[in-house]
Amino acid sequence: MTAPRDAIRAKALGVGFDAVGFAPAELGGAVSDNLREFIARGYHGEMAWMPEKADRRMGPTALWPEAKSVIALGMNYTPAEDPLALADRPDRGIISVYARNRDYHDLVKKRLKALGRWIVESQGCEIKVFVDTAPVMEKPLAARAGIGWQGKHTNLVSREYGSWLFLGEIYTTLEIEPDAAEEDHCGSCRDCLDACPTNAFPAPRQIDARRCISYLTIEHRGPIPEELRPLMGNRIYGCDDCLAVCPWNKFAKATTEPAFLPRAELTAPRLAGLAQLDDAGFRELFTASPVKRIGSARFIRNVLIALGNSGDPAQIPVVEALCGDDDSVVRDAATWAVGRLKAASS
Repeated sequence: MTAPRDAIRAKALGVGFDAVGFAPAELGGAVSDNLREFIARGYHGEMAWMPEKADRRMGPTALWPEAKSVIALGMNYTPAEDPLALADRPDRGIISVYARNRDYHDLVKKRLKALGRWIVESQGCEIKVFVDTAPVMEKPLAARAGIGWQGKHTNLVSREYGSWLFLGEIYTTLEIEPDAAEEDHCGSCRDCLDACPTNAFPAPRQIDARRCISYLTIEHRGPIPEELRPLMGNRIYGCDDCLAVCPWNKFAKATTEPAFLPRAELTAPRLAGLAQLDDAGFRELFTASPVKRIGSARFIRNVLIALGNSGDPAQIPVVEALCGDDDSVVRDAATWAVGRLKAASS
């Protein structure tokens, strides 16, 4: 008879996951200490849900006391093209690789539920499934399950998939023999730290979200601090710089999952066109995309900052048209962008 862990691994690969690992439903004290320190230093910024739910994030049993094991799962979303290729094309906007097609949460959760149903039916246990919308320490759990290790950019790194894995977890009452935790293979490399445009890493494996472009363009709701705006370049939703430069990416093969392949209109969109989107146009363009959740005003704010960084005075009329926008954050970004473009042309 096939052992439960072998059967589960085979089934997980069969339903479309690329990486599978098993861990006990516990995390060491160092993980909890790091989380407390992160919050104490204010590195979480406006993400109030982090301190509010910190106690539930300290370990799987803090969220679900009956949990005995964690099945950590990963799906490869390695891009076929260089994510940094648009950095020298200031008329185009850069959207993070993960958001250039459908929201990955939907597909990952669908496959987690399919796998979970099979586990319940075949193993006679209880389960709960999670994709990063719950207070789950997914990266430390994935490292503990042997899928990879947390790199100096704080993200998971895999020897097979580099920095390009979507993660999901299944908590279960089933006791499963754990895999060996993955060792750290970063060595003396600091490419990810040096690549950060806004210097968001106070130290290796520490991130100050308040300086991170992903945080600023997605989670931050108000005006973006002016000293950080010029450093954002043409990044309008998320940032892949620290992920893209990781040397371990050379072993990763481009994803073949249709839902993760980039839509043409989101691969190298013209900033001028994006700036002219109304709310209905924004919603249509980003149907089923994670970009949609930040709303049109926040997105246009990001586009205006990128236009301000373009150095192209021909964009001034496009930007000036938004200086009287109903949204104060959009007006602020437009006014700043006009001033920056006029200064660049003088």
